[in-house]
Amino acid sequence: MRITPDHIVTLQSDEIFVFGSNLAGMHAGGAARMACQRFGAVWGQGVGLQGQSYAIPTMQGGIETIRPYVDQFIEFARQHPHLKFLVTEIGCGIAGFTPEEIAPLFEAARTLENIALPRRFREVLDHPLTSI
Repeated sequence: MRITPDHIVTLQSDEIFVFGSNLAGMHAGGAARMACQRFGAVWGQGVGLQGQSYAIPTMQGGIETIRPYVDQFIEFARQHPHLKFLVTEIGCGIAGFTPEEIAPLFEAARTLENIALPRRFREVLDHPLTSI
């Protein structure tokens, strides 16, 4: 499994910046703002591919409200093996979740070589009992 770089300021032509969003697509802070300023995220679009970025909503409720969007993202990545997806620590900033809460949503991504996860997500997935 690949590890997402800690600081992403540029992307290769086949890389996609995956960030946490809100359903309204108000990309005002954190990784969402970076996605909007640098990687083609569209103001008002809170879900899916936009430019060289992919939005996963994290601000609409609990973990179970995020799961369908993560599943949708993983399926999208599976269908686009020529792209490399750099997942940021979605949900772990303004949304207020921890890596221990969010990382398990990405369990199915472990088998996809075109998805890179943040180091802390990978640590949780590799050692679920010791991370809590």
